[in-house]
Amino acid sequence: MDKREWSDKLKQLRSIIKKNECLEEAKELILDLHQMVYASEMSGINSTTFEDKLWNGINEETARKAVNKKGRTILYGIWHSTRIEDITMNLLVAGTEQIFEKDNWFSKINSPIRHTGNSLDANEILQMSLLVNIEELKAYRITVGRNTENIIRKLSKGEMKRKVCKEKLQRILDEKAVENVDSANWLIDFWGGKDVAGIILMPCLRHQLVHLNESMDVESCKSNIPVLI
Repeated sequence: MDKREWSDKLKQLRSIIKKNECLEEAKELILDLHQMVYASEMSGINSTTFEDKLWNGINEETARKAVNKKGRTILYGIWHSTRIEDITMNLLVAGTEQIFEKDNWFSKINSPIRHTGNSLDANEILQMSLLVNIEELKAYRITVGRNTENIIRKLSKGEMKRKVCKEKLQRILDEKAVENVDSANWLIDFWGGKDVAGIILMPCLRHQLVHLNESMDVESCKSNIPVLI
């Protein structure tokens, strides 16, 4: 699947995702789209995904230090998009615990932050990227992706229209999954205006591709490795 086909399928999904009679078709589309924004290891598909293409030929220095036009590293993009999917799909959709809070991922990944990273400046992004354990970050991402797919499979009729409740939004702040500062806590209002279908379409699907696209211009990234003093 190329990105044009992915976008066409996302458009198709938007047209049916809230129709009860199309629930199973919508689930199949969601899973088809979702597996393409993760490494193929996550779903076990025998084809090259968009994330597979991102990692192809990327060395550790590039992953940690190269920045895009927004000052974001590849590892930041992976961290940020994965944390947001973990937070929204578990706390808001399933009403369960974050994957991040299970199995000691905070220590395994060795990240200096627990939150989404929205509030970080370029220097903080770089420092975080220098510290994280790349293999553990990849393992966390795969765990999040597989968990999301299990949540999708269990959705029943009517749930796509279910609104996000205020108690679950407050839980995000209480668990410090989103920093309660202006540069980050706008996410609470943003997610609060969505239903389950909206969470799936944006944080779970479209948001993943946005950050993969930001990191995919490898040649540009390689030329933007800062000299650390």
